[in-house]
Amino acid sequence: MRYKEVRKALDKRQKKAIEVSRRAEISIDKNIFSRFDHLLDIKRFVGGWLLFWFLLVGITAWQMTALAGYFQTLRPVPGGIYNEGILGTLTNANPIYATSEVDSSLSRLIFAGLLTYNSQNQLVDCLARNYSVSNSGKVYTINLKPNLKWQDGKPLTASDVIYTINMIQNPSAQSPLYSSWQGIKVKKINSLTLTFSLPNPLASFPYLLTVGILPQHILGRIPAASLRSATFNTDNPIGAGPFSWHEIQVNGNTPSDAIEQIALLPFDHYTLGKPKLSEFIIHAYANRNQLVHAFTSGQLTAVAGLDKIPKQIKSMQGVKIHSLILTAGDYVFFKTQNDLLSDVNIRRALVLASNPQAIISKLGYTTLPVNEPLLIGQLAYNSKYAQITNNLSEAKSILQKDGWNTGKDGIRTKNGQSLSLNLVTTNTPENHLVVRILEQQWHVLGVHLMPVFESADTYSTTLQDHNYDMTLDGISIGIDPDVFVYWDSSQYDPRSTDLNLSEYNSSTADSALEAGRTRLNPALRVIKYQPFLSSWQSDEPALGLYQPRSLYITRQSVYGLRDYEINNQQGRYNNVQNWEILTAGVTDSKP
Repeated sequence: MRYKEVRKALDKRQKKAIEVSRRAEISIDKNIFSRFDHLLDIKRFVGGWLLFWFLLVGITAWQMTALAGYFQTLRPVPGGIYNEGILGTLTNANPIYATSEVDSSLSRLIFAGLLTYNSQNQLVDCLARNYSVSNSGKVYTINLKPNLKWQDGKPLTASDVIYTINMIQNPSAQSPLYSSWQGIKVKKINSLTLTFSLPNPLASFPYLLTVGILPQHILGRIPAASLRSATFNTDNPIGAGPFSWHEIQVNGNTPSDAIEQIALLPFDHYTLGKPKLSEFIIHAYANRNQLVHAFTSGQLTAVAGLDKIPKQIKSMQGVKIHSLILTAGDYVFFKTQNDLLSDVNIRRALVLASNPQAIISKLGYTTLPVNEPLLIGQLAYNSKYAQITNNLSEAKSILQKDGWNTGKDGIRTKNGQSLSLNLVTTNTPENHLVVRILEQQWHVLGVHLMPVFESADTYSTTLQDHNYDMTLDGISIGIDPDVFVYWDSSQYDPRSTDLNLSEYNSSTADSALEAGRTRLNPALRVIKYQPFLSSWQSDEPALGLYQPRSLYITRQSVYGLRDYEINNQQGRYNNVQNWEILTAGVTDSKP
C-alpha cells in the first residue's frame, strides 16, 4: 500500500512539472519570439540615429579641420636651438680685446654696454637708464638702470663701469681701444650714477659707450698686464648681455681642421628682455669647406663670415640671403706722399676715369655708392661735394696737359717714367672683381695697374707699414660723421698704426674736422664740415666706391632678423633677444 501511494504522488508531480514546462514554452513563444519583428524595427530605428550622429560628428570635425586655416595662423613662438657657423677660432671674447669675427660675435652676445643699437641701428639705452650732457659739452652723466645683474647673479654697479674704462686706459692692459679713451676721466657719484669728463667736446662720444662692461668682482685682482691672457677671456666669461656662457667643445686633430662649439644660454635678467631662443650655439670653423658642408648638411641654422655665396648653397631650397649693408665705405686710398700720387692731377685723372657704378652693378647685391668721405644720407653729407667720375675724356686731357704721353703699348710715360702703380688689397672674390674692373678702366686711361692680393695677416702688416702705392680697403664710418681718424693729418705717423691710409695732409681739412667733431648742435656741425668736404673733393686723396655688405645666410626664416644697415658684422645681433625660429598654429581672436 505504502508503495502505491508514493508512486501515485510521484506521477502527479511529474504531470504537474510537464504542465508547468508546457505553459512556460507557450509564454516564451508568446512574449518573446512573437515580438522579434518589433525588435528588428527598433534596431533599425536606433541604428539610424546612431549613423546620423556619427555622420554629424564626422562632418563637424572635417569642417573644423578645413576651416582651421581661417581661424589659425602660423606664428613664431619662443624656443629652439640656434646654430650659427663662423669662420675662425676663439682667441679672446673679452670686449676690450675682441677683434676677430668669432671673438667679436661672442663678445657681443655675452656682454652688454651702457648703450646699444636697436633694429633700426639707432643708439638706445642698455645698461644705462639715461644720460645727459653739460652745457659745455664736456661732461656726460650716466644713470644706470636699477637692479642690474651679472650672469652669475652678482649686482652690476657703477664700479664695474669705472673698472672697465680704467682697464681700457691702462697701457699695460694693451687694449686696441686705448687711443679712443685717452684724456677721458670717469668718476663714480653713487652706485647707479657716474660721470665722464672729456678734455674737449666730442659729439661722437655716446657711441663709445657701446663697449661691453667687465665684472670687477671677477677680474679686479688680475694685474692689468695679465688681463689679456686671463682664462676668463676664453673659459666661462661672465657678462650682462643677452646670452651667458654654458660650455665649449673642441673637435679636430689639427688647428687647420679645428671645430669649436660654444653653447650659450639665454640670460633671464638681460635688461632688454630675456631672449626667446632656448639656446644659441656658435660653431667656429678653421676650415671654410667644413663650414660650408656643415650648413649644406643641415647642421647649422645660419652662417656668417663668408665673402660670397658658395655655389653649393645657391642651389639649396628655402635658403635666405641677407645682405646687411654696413655704414662703411670701400675706397681706393691713394698714398699722397708717393712720388707719382703726390701729383693731384694723376689722382684726379684716376677718379675721373673710374666708373664705380659699373662695379656696383656686378656685385650681386644692392647697395649705395660712396662718393665722399661721408655716406649718402649721413649728417653733413652734401651731394654738392660728390666726386665726379665716369669722364674718361676729361681724365685723358688732364694727363696729356700734365705731360703724360701714351706709348706704343698704351701706357703713359713722362720723362722716361712709366705711369705704373701697384694696388694692394686682401685676397677675396669681391676684391678681385673690383680690381679687375678698375684695371680695365684705368688701362684705357693709359695707367699700368699692378694688383697685389694678400692674405689677411700679410695685408695687416702692409697697412701698418703703408707699403703700397694704392690700397683697396673698407673703413667703418658708423652713424656719426666724425671721420677724424681717417683723414686728419695727425692720424698718420709712420711709427704707428694710425688710420689715415692716404697720408692725407690738409690744414683746411684738419681745422674743419676738428670743428665738426667738437660741436654738439647738428646744424652747426653741418656748416663746420663743409670746408673739409670741399677740400677732400679738390684734393682727391681717395676714390670712393660703395658701401660693403655683411653676408648672412640662414636655412629658414629667422623672425626678428631684418635686412637693415648695421655698423659692423656683429650688428646683426642688434635685436637678437627677439629672434625666433619655431612656428605654431595660433587661433586668431575674432571680435
